[in-house]
Amino acid sequence: MPRLEPITTDNVLAACAIAVRPDQAGLVAPVARSLAEAYVQPDVAWPRLIVDGDNPVGFLMAFFDVPWRDDDPTDLRSGLWRLNIDAAQQGKGYGRFAVESLAGEVRRRGGSRLLTTWVPGEHGPELFYRRLGFRLTGETSGDQVVGELEL
Repeated sequence: MPRLEPITTDNVLAACAIAVRPDQAGLVAPVARSLAEAYVQPDVAWPRLIVDGDNPVGFLMAFFDVPWRDDDPTDLRSGLWRLNIDAAQQGKGYGRFAVESLAGEVRRRGGSRLLTTWVPGEHGPELFYRRLGFRLTGETSGDQVVGELEL
């Protein structure tokens, strides 16, 4: 059964070794970059290793109740910041597990929606997110579209 584990000194190298397929590499930041961002934003980032048994299979990083827009500090949102499933582990349900686990954490913290962003395109994750129930909000974040899952 897969589980989420905090990133520790014992598993950080395993987390950094997770790599998506080459055709996905330009669509999601490498885990090492995500961990660097988490290090400088410890009050925002929630990084987790996705483990099945003793095997690291993926990485996710989330945020909770973060101001979304500079012009409205009361617009607090929670979401999936990064999701990297190792190329050899894709198609086995680990991405779904990660999103559903994060949705449960958002609910536990009192939230009612989960956001994520993705780069649109042929090899992008839009179909994956849409199958999980995310809908486009019409917003963008840089070159990415914003999807929302009502919890």
